[in-house]
Formats: sequence, C-alpha cells, structure tokens
Amino acid sequence: MQVLFESAADLAEALRRAAAAHGKHEEQIGHADPDWPDWYAQYMEQEQAGHSAPAAPEAAR
Repeated sequence: MQVLFESAADLAEALRRAAAAHGKHEEQIGHADPDWPDWYAQYMEQEQAGHSAPAAPEAAR
C-alpha cells in the first residue's frame, strides 16, 4: 500500500498522532522502543488504510 499525504502539514499531523500512540505503546511495554521508525511507519499505514484505531504494529509486539 502506498502511504501518501496531501501536504507537509498533513504529514506533520500524522506524525504527531503516531508519536502520541507510540508514547502509550512505550508505557505499556515499559521501555523505550528502539524500532520506533518501523512502528511509526506501520501505524501510519494502518491509519491511512482506514483503521480508526490502529492496533499496535506488528514490529512492536
């Protein structure tokens, strides 16, 4: 699936949403996630696919 954004502002908002979700993920796992770029990418892809509340990406499980 291609992940596309209409503008830099849309991408920035998507990154903010991913950051907030990732913060919760790190709280749940109890440590920093060194693979956060993979987690963000999968989260953003799931979100664009239309999942209103994306599950934790596979790389983070």
